[in-house]
Amino acid sequence: MLSFHIEPKVVAATFFGGAMLTSIYGLVNASWLRTTRLTVKLANLPADWRGGTLALVADLHLGNARGTRFARRVVIKLQQLQSDAVLISGDLFDGSQADLDALLEPWKGLSVPAGAYFVTGNHEEFTDRARYLDAVECAGIQVLNNEKVEINGLQRVGVHDAELHDPPLFRAVLQGARLDQNRSSILLSHQPLNLSIPEEEGVSLQLSGHTHGGQLWPWTWVAARVHGRFNCGLNQFGKLLVLTSNGAGTWGAPMRVGTKSEIVLIRLSPA
Repeated sequence: MLSFHIEPKVVAATFFGGAMLTSIYGLVNASWLRTTRLTVKLANLPADWRGGTLALVADLHLGNARGTRFARRVVIKLQQLQSDAVLISGDLFDGSQADLDALLEPWKGLSVPAGAYFVTGNHEEFTDRARYLDAVECAGIQVLNNEKVEINGLQRVGVHDAELHDPPLFRAVLQGARLDQNRSSILLSHQPLNLSIPEEEGVSLQLSGHTHGGQLWPWTWVAARVHGRFNCGLNQFGKLLVLTSNGAGTWGAPMRVGTKSEIVLIRLSPA
């Protein structure tokens, strides 16, 4: 009869080695900022935006694990993409003690034809969000304070994260924006949450982040269970298109396993 024995030291060394390799991979993978390119078809797209591009960047979490150097890398990448506009869907910062002026200094050099826009994520809502909004505006980024702006006929609405969690208030903000449903519209909001509201109010495309795609296994599985098909990528909810980015940065440890750090470059096309 054959006997089979493995030394405990071998088992321990194998697991330790595997954990070390996984950690190294996670650190390198998280620092590798990719560009995900998508074409999104929208009905009633204004002629000036046919073939136009939007760069969606979310969840940088600047302040604790990531700082000015990472912010500069992101801005350089955005500038290289030469998009018509940049949309920042929240969690730009992480930590109430972050040096906002230093973290936003690289953004002052960002130049895009139709401007850069920002709404808060949940991390900007942990304390008074006004300090974050003031700092962002001083860096030359326009804050969409639960309002609509139009550029060359394209309607963009920004809703801050706190308002997303209050369905009546969320609906009131969208109704107050007075969207023209005969033209395309884009909603910038941090989370793919309460999607029936923008769908019913006639929004064409929602751009979000927050989920990180789960960032690390096994949280990738948890996030997929919580957010379903809206955990990442482009998906449809009734008449509403929902694009959820994995995010450019990380929360907690600067590691990613099973997901990628990304900026999403969206090319608009008429449906």
